[in-house]
Amino acid sequence: MLELDLSADIQSLRTTYDNIREVVDVDALHAEIERLEQRAADPDLWSDQANAQKVTSALSHAKSQVAKVDRVGSRLDDLEVMVDLANEMEDEDTAAEARTELAALEKVVSDLEVQTLLDGEYDARGAVVTIRSGAGGDDATDFAEMLMRMYLRWAERSGFTAKVLDTSYAEGAGIKSATFEIDAPYTYGTLSVEAGTHRLARISPFGSADKRQTSFAAVEVIPVMEEAQEVDIPENDIRVDVFRSSGPGGQSVNTTDSAVRLTHLPTGIVVSMQNEKSQIQNRAAAMRVLQTRLLLLQKEEEAAKKKELAGTITASWGDQMRSYFLYGQQLVKDLRTGYEVGNPATVFDGDIDGFINAGIRWRKRKSDD
Repeated sequence: MLELDLSADIQSLRTTYDNIREVVDVDALHAEIERLEQRAADPDLWSDQANAQKVTSALSHAKSQVAKVDRVGSRLDDLEVMVDLANEMEDEDTAAEARTELAALEKVVSDLEVQTLLDGEYDARGAVVTIRSGAGGDDATDFAEMLMRMYLRWAERSGFTAKVLDTSYAEGAGIKSATFEIDAPYTYGTLSVEAGTHRLARISPFGSADKRQTSFAAVEVIPVMEEAQEVDIPENDIRVDVFRSSGPGGQSVNTTDSAVRLTHLPTGIVVSMQNEKSQIQNRAAAMRVLQTRLLLLQKEEEAAKKKELAGTITASWGDQMRSYFLYGQQLVKDLRTGYEVGNPATVFDGDIDGFINAGIRWRKRKSDD
């Protein structure tokens, strides 16, 4: 006789789910959706396109959050019905389906719970990510490009739009650096745990001898700051350099000096942009990132805060937070959380939610200590 008893597991999930609903404040989200829908219905909304995009983006995010939470509640209800049906009909196939759904819901609820931990000052904002190659020659520049693709694939898998702002190609393989923006809610809080030095160990495809090569790349994550336009930067504090955009191997991708490099002389901060079509667009994009970084510096009261938000990352031995092993034992391991995956190919294809979730929980534990 079939006796499927998942009541304790389901009750545990319901308790966590109820806590999530309380933290997310679904009632407040419904009120926010109603307010945003009224603004979106205003016929004059699109007279200011930037503001209209913010309104529609906020509305889409709020609806998505409510739908995601409500969907979990419905699945928990359905799971209970499925268990009752399996027991009533003594159907092993239905019982197996119920066990599979329980495992799937445990992961969904765990992922949803992680999102409730994103309560930092800037966590709700979008993210600007910069990747720089470190020690390791061609392997390092190739690794930097692999990481860039990994994060862009993660954004695509998550349903986010990523905009590449600047790419500096290496003379050999890969890239020296790249900067891209994912202006979706909570991407800064989510990706900020990815900031640090990443280490790759593999048999180098660039050397004549089959020797293991270790290389490094640095990942910097800063929030998209709406207030950046309030930062006043005197023209005398900026050096502007223009040059032709370049592609792989140093080849020029256009015939005009459209790329822009801004150097903030008092702080030494350098921002370059080359992926827009015109010099004016590149300068505006570079100025926005520069303003963001300067605003962060203004808000940082001490060096510890500065390191937390923007960080000084050496991209070399002794500073790595994650290692990628592509020889012998195929493994990707986070050295802070201990989380690891035995299939690097899936990780480099953007399947990094496990690392991100473990990192967010690790950061929360550290802040509570």
